[in-house]
Amino acid sequence: MKVGKLIIVLVTGFLFVLAGCQDSNQSKSDSDQKKVGETASVANDKEKGKESEDNDEHGHSHGDKHNHAHDEEAKKIYEGYFEDDQVKDRNFSDWEGNWQSVYPYLLDGTLDEVFEHKAEEKGDKTKEEYKAYYKNGYQTNVEAINIKGDKVTFVKDGKGETGKYTYDGYEILTYEKGNRGVRYIFKLADNAAGLPQYIQFSDHRINPSNSDHYHLYWGDDRKALLNEVEHWPTYYPAKLSGHEIAHEMMDH
Repeated sequence: MKVGKLIIVLVTGFLFVLAGCQDSNQSKSDSDQKKVGETASVANDKEKGKESEDNDEHGHSHGDKHNHAHDEEAKKIYEGYFEDDQVKDRNFSDWEGNWQSVYPYLLDGTLDEVFEHKAEEKGDKTKEEYKAYYKNGYQTNVEAINIKGDKVTFVKDGKGETGKYTYDGYEILTYEKGNRGVRYIFKLADNAAGLPQYIQFSDHRINPSNSDHYHLYWGDDRKALLNEVEHWPTYYPAKLSGHEIAHEMMDH
């Protein structure tokens, strides 16, 4: 064999061996990278599992627990159990809007399902007894109340009388059952004929928040009005239908 051909054969063989080594090293590198990726994935899954355990212990995240505690506190306040220092001043904006009396819906039977629901849920009165109790409580000839700014309009037989009222503080009342309520009081600022000197809101809330319904007491004697616990005209947003109000009541 000639020297030139021999050199070509040797070079070709060397290159072939070198390529094989590179392929082997590349495969090893790919395998190592795959293992690193798998290890990272397992570590990541473990971390996610830890986060899931931290955030979902017993099926609840910390946020859910906080919300649950907040809901429980709100429920207790609604039922009349709270501390004096939880009570805060409020202003008219909490009750601003157009409101309708629920009394007509009691008279036409729309609220019968509410009384049936209460009778089944509590069992302390019959449906008829509940209806009689609320008939006395809801009774009023003020069919609507409209509040804008510090102006309150009482609507009777489609005609409204408007007066300006100013905040006169709140009073905490304790009832026979041991639960309590807060009356937010407003005083007539001018001598408008035919309007009560005082109005008192009670809506199961004790600090600034928009009301979804309320009981309203009105009269000329502030102190005597605080003793009224049997007659509490109740108002819901004017935009709601009677059936929507009934279901709002049952949700509470």
